[in-house]
Amino acid sequence: MSVSSPVDSANLLIKLYELRRDPVMRDARDWYAREFNPTSFDEVMAALAGPNSGRFRMVSSYWDMAASFVNNGAIDEQMFNDANGEHVLVFAKLEPFVAEYRQRLGSDAYFAQLEKLVMKQPGIKEVLAATRERFRAMAAAR
Repeated sequence: MSVSSPVDSANLLIKLYELRRDPVMRDARDWYAREFNPTSFDEVMAALAGPNSGRFRMVSSYWDMAASFVNNGAIDEQMFNDANGEHVLVFAKLEPFVAEYRQRLGSDAYFAQLEKLVMKQPGIKEVLAATRERFRAMAAAR
């Protein structure tokens, strides 16, 4: 696997940031962070099949794609993690349902890149659980 230079990594990170600034993407990210707080697999499927399907797919596929860049050496992993945290939030909300999602939809590839990147972090299971609870509490307070 080739590893990108720090300058190449920085340039790709800036491009990823620019994509996140797109108004449609901003709307999808806002929905995902504020309103998507699934407590069951059925709630994940409702998001996928309902009026927020585009938002769900945009956010989850974006971060899975970005993770694939890191996992394949196009972006330095440390630099990526230093510059981003949203990918952890995205995976935190999906993590309890990933196995069933993959089984029901018939593909082990769903969120595999994002999972691979996120799960390398020390103490991540606790971080994921705390992140889910923090966002559920914020949603309940609204």
